[in-house]
Amino acid sequence: MLIATNARGHTVKRPSKPAIGTMLANLSRDNQHMVVDRQDEDISGDWYIQVLMREDDTYQLEFRDGVAAEHYQTRTVSQEKVLRAMLGWAAGTSEWREEFMWSNIGSMFAPL
Repeated sequence: MLIATNARGHTVKRPSKPAIGTMLANLSRDNQHMVVDRQDEDISGDWYIQVLMREDDTYQLEFRDGVAAEHYQTRTVSQEKVLRAMLGWAAGTSEWREEFMWSNIGSMFAPL
């Protein structure tokens, strides 16, 4: 099941495309991020895509594929590209990744 949550704590279970789009469009200085999380009892690990609206009005987009070693980050000025990525991720496709240059930041989450 997908669950979308924003910085204000607003949560939508099984969010529709319009709900994800609205949550993204409503990002602001006091509501800077949102996460779409895939929760499935049969799959271990953390599976999510998240976006942070930075102070310079760029978007920091990240996704994790189950484990910390598979955590990636990119930045863009395009809300439209972020929306396509979030909707593609939610739909379980992979072509959305091709629109960005990704950096693996998994080492930032490795245990010390």
